[in-house]
Amino acid sequence: MTPWLLAVVTALTVGIGPTAAATPDAAAPEATPVSTNGALHVCGVRLCNRFGQQVQLRGMSTHGIQWYANCVNAKSLDVLAKDWKADVLRVSMYVQEDGYASNPKKFTELVDDYIDLATERGLYVIVDWHILDPGDPKANLSRAKTFFTEIAKRHRTADNILYEIANEPSDVSWSRIRSYAEEVIPIIRAQDSDAVVLVGTRAWSSLGVSEDADEREVVNNPVRATNVMYTFHFYAASHGRIYLDTLTRAADKLPMFVTEFGTQTYTGDGGNDFTRSQQYLDLMASKRISWTNWNWSDDKRSGAVFKKGTCKAGTYADPAQLKPAGTWVRDRIRSGRIASSAPGELAPA
Repeated sequence: MTPWLLAVVTALTVGIGPTAAATPDAAAPEATPVSTNGALHVCGVRLCNRFGQQVQLRGMSTHGIQWYANCVNAKSLDVLAKDWKADVLRVSMYVQEDGYASNPKKFTELVDDYIDLATERGLYVIVDWHILDPGDPKANLSRAKTFFTEIAKRHRTADNILYEIANEPSDVSWSRIRSYAEEVIPIIRAQDSDAVVLVGTRAWSSLGVSEDADEREVVNNPVRATNVMYTFHFYAASHGRIYLDTLTRAADKLPMFVTEFGTQTYTGDGGNDFTRSQQYLDLMASKRISWTNWNWSDDKRSGAVFKKGTCKAGTYADPAQLKPAGTWVRDRIRSGRIASSAPGELAPA
């Protein structure tokens, strides 16, 4: 334990609050991101911990859990938390494509299990309502209300959950996305009054750039709710300077969270552009923009961090099983946590 963390633990009681009666959330272990920083909240245009200090979460997103559930388990999350030293896991639950809509009970239970696994390891969890096709979030409004009511009710006293209510809206106006958010957020707030809610932006969460718009439509018409952040996604080999500049401007006016990015093209495949990726990471570090990388699986595409067969073999801890993108992002998650001992950043575990 670092001297800084020891001082915090000595001076302040560390740990999450009482657990929910229906499905208790285990108290986060000591000296983890959650035990150190507690419940998060939006402060101005930044994310802050329970002490009011700005924080930057760094971690990984799962692939679609209907396809790669075998990659998310106690063993793999031990590696993510202890070896990679991540702060956050994004659980990507597709709605269509054999996801939630095909079996709501099954996928609600699966997400619930992943929340418990992450909580036991002191990680924050992003519950990702992964809409992709159709891109109109209102097409699944009733399902979203049912799902988020259930998950928020089960984990209403947890300190480590963030709700991402629309992964990548597309071919739909910002006003419609905003209207959707203002219907879903009260559903979550009825169960969990103060959790951070992440709202997808237009054009595949590009702040509208991929449909020839920009951040001004959100700046001028923000969601009418508190403790809300806006998401931005990028794939470095496809999304160049105009996207980077848009995120730069937006982060000075809006609370931003990059819930998905890759070092490849927007397909999650192809060659890695590590130079452009580092430019994005430098920007996010300077503005304390939290991020999760796509994706924690052994999918055949270059954006999956593990080589094919890793999940079946359970060899997550072997660096030789990482693809180039996996090695790159692991190094940056680890170095970020190790260096984060200054006040205002996540303390190392």
